[in-house]
Amino acid sequence: MGYTVALVGATGAVGTRMIQMLEESSLPIDQVRFLASARSAGKTLLFKGQEISIEETTENAFEGVDIALFSAGGSTSAKYAPYAVKAGAVVVDNTSFFRMNKDVPLVVPEVNSHALEKHKGIIACPNCSTIQMMVALEPIREKWGLERIIVSTYQAVSGAGQSAINETENQYRQILNEGVAPKDTTANILPSGGDKKHYPIAFNALPQIDVFTDNDYTYEEMKMTNETKKIMEDDSIAVSATCVRIPVLSGHSESVYIETQKVAPIDEVRAAIASFPGAVLEDDVSTQTYPQAINAVGSRDTFIGRIRKDLDAEKGIHMWVVSDNLLKGAAWNSVQIAEELHARGLVRPTKDLVFDLK
Repeated sequence: MGYTVALVGATGAVGTRMIQMLEESSLPIDQVRFLASARSAGKTLLFKGQEISIEETTENAFEGVDIALFSAGGSTSAKYAPYAVKAGAVVVDNTSFFRMNKDVPLVVPEVNSHALEKHKGIIACPNCSTIQMMVALEPIREKWGLERIIVSTYQAVSGAGQSAINETENQYRQILNEGVAPKDTTANILPSGGDKKHYPIAFNALPQIDVFTDNDYTYEEMKMTNETKKIMEDDSIAVSATCVRIPVLSGHSESVYIETQKVAPIDEVRAAIASFPGAVLEDDVSTQTYPQAINAVGSRDTFIGRIRKDLDAEKGIHMWVVSDNLLKGAAWNSVQIAEELHARGLVRPTKDLVFDLK
């Protein structure tokens, strides 16, 4: 007997990838239900060749649902995820709303699937940039420990949603076809839809993702810092991030510097990464082999290369990490969590609701 799986935010950039991942999943599925906003209700989407009508997301939309995958924004998850849990579903949330909640496991299956055992109805997916970094660093942490992480990200515009992709493409058309100066192109979304100013991304790089916090880091940067400590269950790891948006449509890239607790021979680091689930070693400078965003798009894996010792710090290591932010960074990680819940027999109603109904 299979599950009834609901997908909230089915029409979005991540939602469409979740449909693909569910189609390819080993999860036993009897029925899928697509939920979205009222304006999308009544339209249809395909699942394994079958047309399925989109339903409006409401408080009563989760009756009979076993697993609910959420990817429709934090406010939607905040409002409706507790109703899904109350109806008996297990929620896998792909927004930031529940990530730092003490009652919610924050899970990258290759790294900390054991945390699922403690779930109380809701499991959170980490930030896309955090996920790929965790896959790259966990095999190192397991063998040599981690003391410090300094990461600079080069994040694709798809991380800001389909509207950001559309605006980027429009900016390039304005520049290349209409002769508009890059700084004068239409910009209404990036670097953050919620901030006061917006700048073009075409032929540009924006050192801001999300709005700034009181400590002058952005929320994106603080997500990477706090989520890393929670996933690795170690508040002593020093983490600092600089998150940059670049004019790539899909595929996040990261320059990661770490300092290990014990000296880690580079050949052994490469071997540990190569044998780690979900990690692909692409590291041969003699043939110019290293991870690239265009090669990562469409893959569920995380690609790691340019691994080298720091020239001045004995325990310092540099690397380059790339992954498809819409797949491993979101859709695949969510479905992978659902598969792991099934494998562990953890798709079950929660006895006591610990989340407020709003």
